[in-house]
Amino acid sequence: MHSKTFKAFLTIFFLSFFATGFAGSKEPVEGDEPFDTNELIFHHITDSHGFHVAGDLTVPLPVILWTENGLVTFMSSEFHHDIEGKTIVERKGLKFVNLHEKIYQLNGGESAVNFDAELHPINAAKPLNFSITKNVFSMFLSMIVLLLVFLAAARSYKKSDSNMPSGIGRFMEPIIVFIRDEVAIPNIGEHHYKRFMPFLLTLFFFIWLNNIFGLIPFFPFSANLSGNIAFTMTLAVITFIITTFLGNKHYWGHIFWMPGVPVYMKLFLAPIEFLGIFIKPMALMIRLFANITAGHVIVLSLISLIFVLKSVWVAPVSVLFTVFISVIEVLVVAIQAYIFTLLSALYFGQALEEEH
Repeated sequence: MHSKTFKAFLTIFFLSFFATGFAGSKEPVEGDEPFDTNELIFHHITDSHGFHVAGDLTVPLPVILWTENGLVTFMSSEFHHDIEGKTIVERKGLKFVNLHEKIYQLNGGESAVNFDAELHPINAAKPLNFSITKNVFSMFLSMIVLLLVFLAAARSYKKSDSNMPSGIGRFMEPIIVFIRDEVAIPNIGEHHYKRFMPFLLTLFFFIWLNNIFGLIPFFPFSANLSGNIAFTMTLAVITFIITTFLGNKHYWGHIFWMPGVPVYMKLFLAPIEFLGIFIKPMALMIRLFANITAGHVIVLSLISLIFVLKSVWVAPVSVLFTVFISVIEVLVVAIQAYIFTLLSALYFGQALEEEH
């Protein structure tokens, strides 16, 4: 026990040492720009057209635009890390700028971006953007990883004579059985759960894996995919569509004309139940988005304290709390995937529930 405690202390000490080296201990010099915490946080949690690895080292991604002149493609490195709209990329007689990771097309004859009082571009428009951003790349990467993992797990069953998996299959089996026995069957029922298992398993592992990717700080292709409201909205809409189209007459009857309830209460509760149809997927969307984003914001805020206060003594405390929050985040990424899957199964079960 003492050995483990000592090792943990050494780990935190060295993390603090490196953080202190980055922070420095010098006094603020007149003319130094204050550290912009907001810029650091939003740069990390928002989507972009390239992966920033370290310093000026970035991994560019393809920019794919549809314009009046047809399809335009080029690599994001053409912008030379400029997100202020100063670097112009010319393709097919059109000019493009990167303005805070949003691609704009300059109007004909323009050579620079002009802004209004609210800093909105007034001489540029957004083309249709089908670019492979870091969130899209991370999503494709997670899909490939999941395919490889599940195919390897399936092969481990085929190779076993006793129907006992080996390798990755042995790791995956308890999780799959848990989703089946603790999520699908109790909420959907033994008669209907089997047809929803592929979706529920895909949902759980897809969210969990992408949450893990976003949690690894030094992973070259780390992206805050689950902290993107469009991503969580898409998953919630899929759950909403399945629930809506599978709902039987008893499900709709309980929404619009609840049995066993006085008529005057039916007239009062029916609008509330109808709104609940849309509130449920909204709750799914916001819960996942808010929890994952909050974890990233807290960790980055704690690290930023070192650079904001410019003090050696802040580094150990900041890193200690960062390690503590990061450990909690390891649990949160799995719990949020579980909750999203559990609530989706619950909604499916409500839609298919028979009359009692």
